[in-house]
Amino acid sequence: MQEHALEVKNLSMNFAGIKAISSASLAINKGEIKAVIGPNGAGKTTLFNCITGIYKPTSGSIYLNKNGTSKETTGLKPFQITQLGLARTFQNIRLFNRMSVLENVMIGFHCRSQAGISGAIFRSKKQRQEEKSIIDQSQKLLSYFKLEASFKQEARNLPYASQRKLEIARALATSPSLLLLDEPAAGMNPQETTELREIIRRIRKDFQVTVVLIEHDMRFVMQLSDTVVVMDQGSVIADGSPKEVSANPKVISAYLGEEDC
Repeated sequence: MQEHALEVKNLSMNFAGIKAISSASLAINKGEIKAVIGPNGAGKTTLFNCITGIYKPTSGSIYLNKNGTSKETTGLKPFQITQLGLARTFQNIRLFNRMSVLENVMIGFHCRSQAGISGAIFRSKKQRQEEKSIIDQSQKLLSYFKLEASFKQEARNLPYASQRKLEIARALATSPSLLLLDEPAAGMNPQETTELREIIRRIRKDFQVTVVLIEHDMRFVMQLSDTVVVMDQGSVIADGSPKEVSANPKVISAYLGEEDC
């Protein structure tokens, strides 16, 4: 039986009486790349916000599995969920724009730091050693994404596609077992999209992470994903392989058949 990295059971999210998500259930298998698709307003980003602790669901449960242990994360704070091994990026890039490229990645590693506040204040030997290790690890991550030459630049000065890669690098710095990407290919040209697709495949292999992504680029989704879950009006209407989903009449009607997609 396939081990699940994440399970969502009967999840609902209401805003002022409006159901953004209605009794949605899905499972993400460990090690897979799974896409979440659907028309605008289907509830995709709301689902991500519930999974990552930004929203507290109205009802339902969310379970994160790491190292063979399943833990309910429903209602936990975002930083607590990050500590359990889940990281995400956002549709609108959220970097610390006036900080350097290197510092942005270091922030990700600091969520795992051990020296504590007193060590940071008094610059203990342990804190100095840990800081050096964080710098070294951050530089290695930047090299992995071919951003090492820009480590001193302010993040806002990077080209758009490089900012996307930097945000993924910062997420990986938290040592996640599950990585959520919210429209990672948005705003990219075909060459950049192709490069990103290969990066995500390499990340899955090299970092041993499970990847879940929201994406509107159907070519990108169908070429990259192992499985696809489709949402419409807050509900899950299909879940299967790209081939199965693309042939599903409900999906064609709700999403893939729309001319403006």
